[in-house]
Amino acid sequence: MSANFLRKLSLPVLWMMVILAGGCGRKMASSTEKPLARVLDHYLYRSDIAGVVPSGLPADDSASMARDFIERWVRNQLMLNKAELNLTDDEKNVEQQMENYRSSLLIYAYEQSYIRQNLDTVVSFPEIETFYKENQSNFILNEAILKGVFIKVSSHAPEVYKVRQWYRSDNPQNIKELEAYCFKHATVYDHFNDRWIKVNEVLPMIPAVSGNSESALLSRRYIEVKDTAFHYFLSAKEIIPAGTVSPLEIVMNDIQSIILNKRKISLINALETNIYSDAQNRDHFTIYP
Repeated sequence: MSANFLRKLSLPVLWMMVILAGGCGRKMASSTEKPLARVLDHYLYRSDIAGVVPSGLPADDSASMARDFIERWVRNQLMLNKAELNLTDDEKNVEQQMENYRSSLLIYAYEQSYIRQNLDTVVSFPEIETFYKENQSNFILNEAILKGVFIKVSSHAPEVYKVRQWYRSDNPQNIKELEAYCFKHATVYDHFNDRWIKVNEVLPMIPAVSGNSESALLSRRYIEVKDTAFHYFLSAKEIIPAGTVSPLEIVMNDIQSIILNKRKISLINALETNIYSDAQNRDHFTIYP
């Protein structure tokens, strides 16, 4: 492991250690230790950085990590001194901010623990379906989507005319013939009859219609074009225009997340209410007029 690599790898860790150890160092020189660094009247000693460098590292890597820590300690102390000089007393009084932050962290940790223990994570399909029907205005498509087949095959491939028959058909035998042909001759064969994709993900792959957006498919469900090198075939078995309601299957996971989030909010609200009521009954608090 090189010293440069170790230095880069260790920067975030070392910087965090310096921040957390902002008070590291002593305000007077030691009579027994030689300092590693000084910023104004603050000194940093070897004993202050014990444990910073993991044991077992090569000497060069250990020295490199120690130098990085010392450099960042100096920078941190200089910034701290500048802050002390330039902030007002009110701005430097961070004790209340720290207490508020600590309180928020503790409350959040307790809420998350309570949710993990009490949240019902099973969301049934009827519940998802009901939410979908009652909130369809929230699931409007921004882009047209389709199910279908896209094929790009060389102009020199044999019997290309058969593709024209097969790719429009729902007959299982024709589909089987199409797949066998495309696996052998097609440059691109994407059969997405079982999933929705965005129209604008497909059209750019067809040179003659790439600038016409979704209107090309809204007016006709089959597109066949060719250039000097390839034949292009696109079949839109189903297409849903932009501005209409998304199919349930696309937004099902989103709805499940929404329902679970609503349950979490209800759970926390009920928890707060129960704690408040219990404390009120026990005369644990007073709100003075």
